Amino acid sequence: MCIRDRYFNKKQQQILLSYIETGDITLIAATTENPYFYVYNAILSRSTVFEFKALSAEDIKTAVVRAIGVLGEEKGKAINISDNAIMKISRAAAGDVRRALNMLELCVLTSETATDITVKDETAEEILAANAVRYDREGDEHYDIISAYQKSMRGSDPDAAVYYLGRLLAAGDLPSACRRLLVCACEDVGLAYPQIIPIVKAAVDTAREVGLPEARIPLADAVILVATAPKSNSAYNAINEAMTDIEMGIGGDIPRQLQNKHFDGEDAVVRGQHYKYPHDYPNHYVNQQYLPDEIKNKQYYRFGTNKTEQKCKEYWTAVKNIK
Repeated sequence: MCIRDRYFNKKQQQILLSYIETGDITLIAATTENPYFYVYNAILSRSTVFEFKALSAEDIKTAVVRAIGVLGEEKGKAINISDNAIMKISRAAAGDVRRALNMLELCVLTSETATDITVKDETAEEILAANAVRYDREGDEHYDIISAYQKSMRGSDPDAAVYYLGRLLAAGDLPSACRRLLVCACEDVGLAYPQIIPIVKAAVDTAREVGLPEARIPLADAVILVATAPKSNSAYNAINEAMTDIEMGIGGDIPRQLQNKHFDGEDAVVRGQHYKYPHDYPNHYVNQQYLPDEIKNKQYYRFGTNKTEQKCKEYWTAVKNIK
């Protein structure tokens, strides 16, 4: 018995599980989804999972050549197709033999005449372009591509970053390309080149305004800029540490001088907050406590090693050491 898990709801999967446990049936299931997310856990725990890897272009070429012979016999005509076209079909299939055979069949159908079947390279290229590889936006490949996309920008590899941008745009996934680009500009470049954030936002707005295919141009500009920019994750680390403390309940009352009130109560003796207004002091700075007492000496932000943040560090070190 061969089934696909998407044909069964949770209740039906439970019924199948009971048969499996008694040994009455052997279940062989196939899915293009990640089984660890999409298959009922009780079935999964009693199963052996085999992952089928994508085939190489050379492996697929063998299947395509065999299919050419079968199709020729069925139609009673020789199929003339160049090795170059066969290899293009094999590569365009992205590891999927079924996709390659579908594209081959389209090439044959559009090239068939009353006397022969001659598949021109131009015909094959047009069909491959019309059947560009798509991917399931909810599946593993989607997350793998956007992960590789951002990691390539973070890793300062503009060639890989542009390639993965192309993969996203070829699949028509403009929203993911824009969103990850914005995230990477803030998370991975950040304070090393703070001007990059409005620049990338402008490129993203332009891409969304003009749409595909022209959107690839401003996005390529921005992706290469992010990939080749100096990197800093100091702000990213700072907010993560702060959020961790907040989620763990670490903190306390806001210092009295920072609270948004001037009196402790109508009937109480009026007491000032003693807030020091920084602009009344030299260099617009005055030393006072801002964090709650419990974490008053906590440091979340640490200056990055890039020249922009080091300049800021140098400035504030000088200001804060003035007596």
